[in-house]
Amino acid sequence: MPDLIDIILPLTLDQRALVLALALMADAVIGEPDWLWSRLPHPVVGFGRAISAASSWGNRRRYSGRRRRINGMLVITALVMLAFGVGGMIAGLAGLAPVIISAVAEGVIVTVLVAGRSLDDHVRRVAVALRAGDMTAARFHVSMIVGRNPDALDAAAMARASIETTAENLSDGVVAPGLFYLLFGLPGIIIYKMINTADSMIGYKSKDHFAFGTGAARLDDLVNLIPARITGFAIALAAPLKTPAAVVAMARDAGWHRSPNAGWPEAAMAAVLGLALAGPRQYGQRMSADREMNPAGRRAATADDVRAGLVIMWRAIGILVAGLLVAGMLSAGLV
Repeated sequence: MPDLIDIILPLTLDQRALVLALALMADAVIGEPDWLWSRLPHPVVGFGRAISAASSWGNRRRYSGRRRRINGMLVITALVMLAFGVGGMIAGLAGLAPVIISAVAEGVIVTVLVAGRSLDDHVRRVAVALRAGDMTAARFHVSMIVGRNPDALDAAAMARASIETTAENLSDGVVAPGLFYLLFGLPGIIIYKMINTADSMIGYKSKDHFAFGTGAARLDDLVNLIPARITGFAIALAAPLKTPAAVVAMARDAGWHRSPNAGWPEAAMAAVLGLALAGPRQYGQRMSADREMNPAGRRAATADDVRAGLVIMWRAIGILVAGLLVAGMLSAGLV
């Protein structure tokens, strides 16, 4: 009788490495086709609905801050268990088929749940609008990818915000879900996406979610601890002539970032592009006092810098794909 691990992880580690590499390549080519997701609900939309329903139950205004905090921890625990159950069930069903069919099924799911091409599409729209001098369009597209008020941003600030998003979401949208799939299979990647979606919806420090979202925010910080650092070094390696400067910037500046994780990829990207990223930011009516990543860099970022950041992102993904292919084939005895 197979044990639980064999059921929820039907593929071996080397097989998952190859599946992940192929899924990242498929995502780069296909992305998230509008014709498909206009007809079917995206899995992340389902996560969001579950989180919204749980928030309506546990984050009522009449509850005290302490009760909201406890409810939030109960909710994120329940959501993780739900994600584990869904991921384990899908993996178990896929595992009933021959290995090649199981690998294809898992590869399709992983392709859907990583977001390299989607990130490129959103950020590139900002670059196109900035290059055309269309500030209205640029602000609209920036509002789709950052949480701050785009009306307060000039062209250089919008370019910097887009580059920061590229660096941070390379970690959150590609490296982290990929790592969780590699180590823990479909349950791992679905659990990660549930946690990350919960953090984006209820983990921010607003009056309504400060207490309730504490559990989601802290758990998101934890699960991104290693992926963010891997991402930073992948970005550094993507520009060999700037690798030493990027490593120095990460060691010097990452700890000053408001996030325990985002500073690593942002500091590396800042050094690679010769920019100063992060720094004071306006969220609603509040101005943060954040420190800059690579403060000696220039702040006058342009549309060309945004495009250069995307090139670095794809190089970093390429490095990871190459590593996965080599490791997977060596482990499987294919080379």
